[in-house]
Amino acid sequence: MAETQGNKQSFSSNENLMGALTYLLGFITGIIFLLVEKQSKFVRFHAMQSTILFGGLFVVNVALGFIPLLGWLAGLLLSLLGFVLWIVLMWKAFQGEMYKVPYVGDIAEKQLAKMG
Repeated sequence: MAETQGNKQSFSSNENLMGALTYLLGFITGIIFLLVEKQSKFVRFHAMQSTILFGGLFVVNVALGFIPLLGWLAGLLLSLLGFVLWIVLMWKAFQGEMYKVPYVGDIAEKQLAKMG
């Protein structure tokens, strides 16, 4: 079903769309797709990466919210970074690319391997 072309894989357009949708609502859709999708390694990878990345960004952003001024500014910058990552990751998944965010992608792969 998947043909590897460098770092890109061509999946069905349905799988590409589902991969992109794992990022739509951040870690929430990541968790939903992890629970629902059992077959596609492509979709499960993007769902796990979305859950870890955006779940982590959410926790850090909440913690920064308790630090007056400097924490708020750092939270704003982190939110902008998260927005850019959100757009890029949805686009790359929609294009059929299994793009790994540094560190996070490796963690996602290890977690999926543990889950079986």
